[in-house]
Amino acid sequence: MQSLRHLLPSAGSLIVFEAAGRLESFTAAGRELGMSQAAVSYAIRGLEDRLGLPLFERRHRQVRLTEAGSHFFADVSLGLSHIRKSAEDLQLAASGGHVTLSASTAFASFWMMPRLQLFREEVAGVDLRIQTAERDLDIVAEGIPLGIRGGNPKEWPRYEALPLAEEVIFPVASPAYAARFGLPATVADLHEHRLIHLEEPYREAASWADWFRSAGFTGQVASRSLLINDYALVLQAVMEGQGIALGWQYLAERLLGSGLLVRVTDHAMATGKRFFIVWPRDRELTDNARKVRDWLLSQA
Repeated sequence: MQSLRHLLPSAGSLIVFEAAGRLESFTAAGRELGMSQAAVSYAIRGLEDRLGLPLFERRHRQVRLTEAGSHFFADVSLGLSHIRKSAEDLQLAASGGHVTLSASTAFASFWMMPRLQLFREEVAGVDLRIQTAERDLDIVAEGIPLGIRGGNPKEWPRYEALPLAEEVIFPVASPAYAARFGLPATVADLHEHRLIHLEEPYREAASWADWFRSAGFTGQVASRSLLINDYALVLQAVMEGQGIALGWQYLAERLLGSGLLVRVTDHAMATGKRFFIVWPRDRELTDNARKVRDWLLSQA
C-alpha cells in the first residue's frame, strides 16, 4: 500500500481541491484561498497526475467535477471537516474558550456595547471577542462561530439563522439640532432639513428616497448635505447635531431612551426584513458559543 505522502503531491492540494469542487471555479477557489487561478489549476493538475484520472471537466470559464471527482470530493470534504473541527476545538481550548462574534461597527457600538456589562454578568466565564468589518465576513471560511446578518436566510445556504430584530426605520435627530432648527411638522417639511445620508458600500441599506416613498411623499428629495459610508459615523454625526438621519430602531432605541436622540416624525418604515444571528450549518457550536447565541436571542 502506498503511503499518503507518495500518493498525493501535498496535503495542501486536498484543500485546494475541496474549494475548487465546492465553488466549481478555480478562480473563486483562488480568491477564497489567497492564490492565483494558475496556482489552483497547477495544484489540481498535480493531484490528477498522481491519482491517474481527471477530477474536473474543464469548460469555458467553468469547471465541473467528473463522476470520479464527485466521489473523491465527498470523502475529502468529510475528512477535512473532521480535521478542521478537531483543530478548532484544540485552538479554542488553548485560547481559554473565547467566542468570536462577527458584526458591523454600528451593531458593535450601539447594540452590543450598551449591553456588554449585562452580558458579563449573565454569561460569566465566556470571553467574547467582537470582530467588525466593512462587509459581512464569510464566517465559515474565517472559522468564526457566530455572526450578525441582515437580509434573507434563503440566500445563506451554509448558515443556520434565527431572527434578532425586525427592520424598522424612522428619522432621528439630536435634542441640540431640534432646539436650534426645530423639528418638521410634516413629512413634506422634513425634506427641507439638513439630511445625513448613508452610502453603504457593501451591505444593502434603505435610503431617504425609500423612506419618503413609504411615507407617501412623491416630491424630490433635497440634495445631499452630508454623505457617510459607515452607519456608526452617521449616528455620531446626528448626536453632534449635524443633521437628521434615518434611524434603525434596533440600533437607535437605547439612544432614544437615554435622550441622546429624538424621533422626528411619527411615520416608521417597516421593510419586512430582519436581522439575524447566524452560525455555520455544518459545524456544531461549542458550549460557550451556544451560550452567547442564546443570550443574544434573549435580548431580541
